[in-house]
Amino acid sequence: MTLPDTRTAVKPLSAVVIGAGGRGTVYGTFAVKYPQQLQVVAVADPRADRRAQFAIMHDLPPEACYNTWEDLLNDGKKADVLINCTMDRMHMESTLAALDAGYDVLLEKPMSPVLHENVRLVQAAEDRGRVLQICHVLRYTAYFQTIREIVQSGRLGRIISVDHRENLAYWHMAHSYVRGNWRSLAEAGPMILAKCCHDLDILGWILQQPVTHLQSFGSLTWFKPENAPEGATLRCTDGCPAADTCKYYAPRIYTQIASDYMRWIVSMDRSEPTMMEALRTGPYGRCVYYCDNDVVDHQTLNMELANSTTVTMTMQGQGDYEGRTMRYDGTKATLYGKFTEGGDTISIHDHITGRIEQVQIPDRSGDGGHGGGDFGIMRSFVNTVNGVPDDSTTTARVSLESHLLAFAAEESRMTKTVINMAEYRTRVDAEARAIYG
Repeated sequence: MTLPDTRTAVKPLSAVVIGAGGRGTVYGTFAVKYPQQLQVVAVADPRADRRAQFAIMHDLPPEACYNTWEDLLNDGKKADVLINCTMDRMHMESTLAALDAGYDVLLEKPMSPVLHENVRLVQAAEDRGRVLQICHVLRYTAYFQTIREIVQSGRLGRIISVDHRENLAYWHMAHSYVRGNWRSLAEAGPMILAKCCHDLDILGWILQQPVTHLQSFGSLTWFKPENAPEGATLRCTDGCPAADTCKYYAPRIYTQIASDYMRWIVSMDRSEPTMMEALRTGPYGRCVYYCDNDVVDHQTLNMELANSTTVTMTMQGQGDYEGRTMRYDGTKATLYGKFTEGGDTISIHDHITGRIEQVQIPDRSGDGGHGGGDFGIMRSFVNTVNGVPDDSTTTARVSLESHLLAFAAEESRMTKTVINMAEYRTRVDAEARAIYG
């Protein structure tokens, strides 16, 4: 099985990074490991502790460290490319400024939590002739590249039906979408966008068919005051009587269950005393039933493609493990897949012989998180800027489709209607042009 080669860059690029949090650090790690492809020369982040850690990581002098992205861009063009890992609400303004400054941009997903800003960003990159690539890292995993090759080879026959599930472990749901940065529609947009634009992107990339109609259902069902245990306190650290029975009890999650990355988000100093102080005073120690969250905690999406294939997608936050599961039913065979923290599997079940083939997935465990996708997107971006795109390479225009599907799903969920995607795309494009000219 031949997978796209995204490993050879034509020449190394210099980069500035805005946003030195989790994703900025991940992409920066690629430059540390592969300096012959990418070298970070400046950083901007409002948090002094993150700037300092990032500066040590990349051996940056004080004059290369900025408090804000505005300060960095106002100091002149310093590199070939800009990696934008600011918070979602900051994406449009900072990316437009970077494009105007002459940078090719790698932008963390989603492009923007505001519908029409996504269209504006795509138009701006195209008008300026700049590369704008979105961090849809799943395209760059050996796992999903393998599934795409199987589907496109005809091994399964014509694809009739697809079931795709995004299973958030309950502690991830609580961390990111109840207590964390993506809990609010006003601040981060719909959860189906923030979490599943990845999934919508790879479904379109694997199946190579546009969505014609979709309908979606979902709600915020569980994380509300009426579901709180009797006597629950506003903070887990306030002597909550449900500490031993509540699966969301923050001290247990962040000392026994959470990944090191999640603990880093709570406190860069991950010693127990510092962590407990952060839970006593910061957002991650709040009772999940008394937070200021308003995004859904489960949602389903039903889609019809141009070739009549039907696709269902489920996003839910009560999982016992973290990962995606999927089923592709074709006229010759059925593919089952698991892409999870516990391991990745793909099996093909032949309809005539009954034979079950366990598909070997190339090992890219040394290529960062997301099954190698984190470093894969970095190689692809470097190669794209150098004029050597690969089979997984996407553009902002292509990435826009997954975002439009997410916003259409949210409109369907709110209005209980079926969305005609051709009409929706035309309407949104006209609205964006009316707003931005």
